[in-house]
Amino acid sequence: MPMDKKRQIAIFTTASLPWMTGTAVNPLFRAGYLGRDGERKVTLVIPWLSLKDQVLVYPNQITFQTPSEQEAYVRRWLEERTGFLSGFNITFYPGKFDKEKGSIWPVGDITEIIPDEQADIAVLEEPEHLTWYHHGRRWKSKFRLVIGIVHTNYLEYVKREKNGRFQAFLLKYLNSWVIQIYCHKIHLDNTDNHIIRQELKLLSVFDMVIRLSAATQDLPKSIICNVHGVNPKFLEIGKKKQEQQQQQENQAFSKGAYFIGKMVWSKGYKELLQLLSKHQKQLTGLTVDLYGSGIDSEKVQEKAKKLELPVEVYPGRDHADPLFHDYKLFLNPSTSDVVCTTTAEALAMGKIVICSNHPSNEFFMQFPNCRTINDGDGFVKEIQKAMAEVPVPLSEEQRHELSWESATERFLKVVDLEHIASTRKLSRSSTKFMSMSFKIPDMKTSMEDASAYMHYTASGIEAARKVFGAIPGSLEPDEELCKELGISFPMANRSSFRSS
Repeated sequence: MPMDKKRQIAIFTTASLPWMTGTAVNPLFRAGYLGRDGERKVTLVIPWLSLKDQVLVYPNQITFQTPSEQEAYVRRWLEERTGFLSGFNITFYPGKFDKEKGSIWPVGDITEIIPDEQADIAVLEEPEHLTWYHHGRRWKSKFRLVIGIVHTNYLEYVKREKNGRFQAFLLKYLNSWVIQIYCHKIHLDNTDNHIIRQELKLLSVFDMVIRLSAATQDLPKSIICNVHGVNPKFLEIGKKKQEQQQQQENQAFSKGAYFIGKMVWSKGYKELLQLLSKHQKQLTGLTVDLYGSGIDSEKVQEKAKKLELPVEVYPGRDHADPLFHDYKLFLNPSTSDVVCTTTAEALAMGKIVICSNHPSNEFFMQFPNCRTINDGDGFVKEIQKAMAEVPVPLSEEQRHELSWESATERFLKVVDLEHIASTRKLSRSSTKFMSMSFKIPDMKTSMEDASAYMHYTASGIEAARKVFGAIPGSLEPDEELCKELGISFPMANRSSFRSS
């Protein structure tokens, strides 16, 4: 494809390595695989944190003095796992870490990070997170096409807090509101693309929002598709274990059961320890090792010590570590995940996985080593069965389905970039909201513009931002962030509100 015809894709996300969280790792792989064949110009846009925030977020005392230093770290990490060089770009937006929520928030108008002449397609990884407090140019005015990928089941997490039901009720409508404002609706009335019409069940209009599973908040006309894959390292481990199985069937998986994840109650530890406590007399002979670090580490250790079963608790470490290769059974009864990365990794390594019969695990149910449970009796039954069996080797088709190659194929098929982006008008609006126009807008567009203006106005008032939970000082980047990123203070060329 000629250089001037290439689609330019900017992938915005809410975290970056070395923070080993899903929104740091998965968008990085997406950028790498989308940029691999050179058919598209891909830019990964990630948060830059000041040194005082880096110390709070990044593990093992890893810090960076400059964005270029962190970029080199990120690229090296990806190349070591994929084995190829990808020609995508990396750029940074100013961010601040919120200790109370454990999240990174964008600071200022991050749409300005991408020059107007390069603003073609934007992929918002966690669109609600990126736009809750967005104050600046409207995403749909800046980019020809805005695609949202919903990663996190925020409603489930909020429900576990004080006054959780009420908070979840409000958050549900806030999420729907900002996603409607900032992610595109695409009209397919005249399309001759029969494949995508069939995939979307003949919808004439749909939101360009992808939900990784049905465990996320229900959003009108959104698409449910797992567009994530597995780090290739885990598939390599699985291949080696399969070879070992063929030579020594009973020796390939010599260890018992384990679980790995961020050590907070909401990440599955509460459910797992409750099940082990209630059914420990029926699970004689089972050994379970828990790996993780987090705010609830001490409480998890205390709970584990009270069990009669041998349950050991260890600090978190890389799931690809040889320490994990010989475990046969991965236990994950969590219902707070959307698509659990460690579950996918365990399946890729050839292990038997016992997980909840829950929408977050629907993608995994196609694999023979995935065993789902509905209750404690099922938990006991599947463990006893798994202890007496050997894992079923993955076929080449199943291994491909877990890969990032397959995830990229699914992403491109669902969003159909070439067809949809080419049918959209090429000119971007530069009309300021409330300016006169001789074109009479339709009622739906007018209501959406008014809704967007309301959000723009509220998000520009520090007091209102504080009421809705924004971290202080996130309306504009401070002098330190500006200096480190080489941008003017405050951010240069701030745009006024523009309608789409």
